[in-house]
Amino acid sequence: MDKLRYIAALTAAAIAAVPLAGCSKSGSSSGSGTDSAASTEVSTVPEPTATFPDYPITYPEIEETRAGTLYEAEKAALKGPLVIEYDKENYSGEGYVTGFTGDDSSSVTFSVEAPTNQHYDISFNVAANKAIDCIVELNENSLTTFKTRADGKFTQVTLRGVFLTKGKSEISLRPKNGNICVDYLKLENSSALGDISYTADSSLSNKNAGDSAKVLMKFLTDNYGKYIITGQYAADDDNSELDLIYTETGKYPVIRFSNFYVPKGSFDESFKLVDAAADWYRNGGISGVTWYWTSPSKKSSIYSAESDFDLSKAVTGEKIALLTQEEIRGLYGEGKISEQTYSLILDIDNMAGQLTSLKNKGVPVLWRPLPEGSGDWYWWGKSGSDAYKWLWQLLYDRLTTYFELDNLIWIWNGQSQSTLVDRKTFDIAAVDFYVDGERDYGDRFYEKFGGLQKIAGKNKLIALSECGSVPDADSSFRDKSVWSFFALWSGEYIENEKGEYSDKYTGKKSLIRLYNSEGALTLDEYRDMTGYKPPETTAASEENTGDTAEDTTGASSETETAAETTSSTAPETTAPPATAAETSSAPAETSQTATAATKE
Repeated sequence: MDKLRYIAALTAAAIAAVPLAGCSKSGSSSGSGTDSAASTEVSTVPEPTATFPDYPITYPEIEETRAGTLYEAEKAALKGPLVIEYDKENYSGEGYVTGFTGDDSSSVTFSVEAPTNQHYDISFNVAANKAIDCIVELNENSLTTFKTRADGKFTQVTLRGVFLTKGKSEISLRPKNGNICVDYLKLENSSALGDISYTADSSLSNKNAGDSAKVLMKFLTDNYGKYIITGQYAADDDNSELDLIYTETGKYPVIRFSNFYVPKGSFDESFKLVDAAADWYRNGGISGVTWYWTSPSKKSSIYSAESDFDLSKAVTGEKIALLTQEEIRGLYGEGKISEQTYSLILDIDNMAGQLTSLKNKGVPVLWRPLPEGSGDWYWWGKSGSDAYKWLWQLLYDRLTTYFELDNLIWIWNGQSQSTLVDRKTFDIAAVDFYVDGERDYGDRFYEKFGGLQKIAGKNKLIALSECGSVPDADSSFRDKSVWSFFALWSGEYIENEKGEYSDKYTGKKSLIRLYNSEGALTLDEYRDMTGYKPPETTAASEENTGDTAEDTTGASSETETAAETTSSTAPETTAPPATAAETSSAPAETSQTATAATKE
């Protein structure tokens, strides 16, 4: 996904810190526009201007029946200078269609007849001499894209589980960047969705997980397939994005995701982000943390194209995950590990400090490191799957075993079979989904759900860790793609430059319908289900000094311990990549080691 525009937007707007500004209202709501999280501060968030109805899950009744019809391309509707040819081998019918201009203007449209309301497999028999990107449209709406093979032979490309209503539908195929040959479209009833399961295991990968993490994981698994838990990314320590959702829908999301990173200078902003994550939990929500890891190198960035860090040079056979920094420094001095390896350890230990701070505050965390690992656009994915999996294991072992962080629920976001890490080292499998230049595509998320479950296994929760438009609840239940949770990205995906709601990617009606859907879980509903009780007021706390609230739900307030280490901030999301890192690539940097979590 493209975060460059997001980073640029953040540098153009410095938002003042207003902790939980939108969570200062009292009362609760079930779609009436009065939902809030508790706080003793005066609210500065505009109240919703309307009340909103509850939307039941609705979709046409599905009638499964066998179907199988072949539609020849030469009998379809042709647009552009297309011709029928007969030179290739193994085509069906009277020929095949070719002559596409490759400029996105020519297409072939099949008029198909669906015998019932149900899910179908749609197969195209196509050939191309090079890999061509093709757009598929259903009734003039974008459905999906695929890439052809480049061997010049007819190959069947199948789109599985596409829902069609009974009667006529038009399915168009349009190549974007070259010529292809189209032989036919085949329509068959689909059995792909029958393999979907919502029976995830509630036990955590960390066998020494703390009670709060266990309680949260059990809630997630108990409600898997029943609700889509709502989530939203916050760009910094305030909650402007979440407040916008409340103002527009009358509801707050359950999960507040933020981005932590290893500071290169002052740790002040880090403390603000840790506190914001803890406050959201204390106010009855769920806190999630993503680590967009700025490379520990002189030319520093999250992006591989803007970083000189080479992960392959860090990979080592030395068992360093459970060693002290002094022992690891010794290995580096002896030349047994590289500078890159040692630099990774320094960053991991800094991040451990921030996560330890949340542990000390009693906060369980949905923890998502090394996102989108299957791509080469981030440095942790550029060196290939083996290096990525080595780094994941190092991170898991050091945080879980060495630092004994028992408050983490691990989210693997590798997104491919090749980057699948040891299943014993993650709890949730997640995918990111963006469609460039499109709006309200929440009914297309089913494409990723089944495929990810096949990779990760049916015992893992399946989640949507980032998206550019909110899911459509009706089609999610219809298509058996009820994500454990989703998290809408921040920046232009939710607000414009004036701080107002932006409908560029999600129309206001779609947002309102999702947040007020009976299939989506919002903050007020989550707090009711978990028995959340608001924190005591200052006056009450003074009268009951020493009393603490017992945590029985995973969402109640916790007593903050006196021992705190470091805090956190967002990865390269608060400054342009060119200025985000001003440190030397030398690994033994004082400002890093002095504030990292320590364990001897």
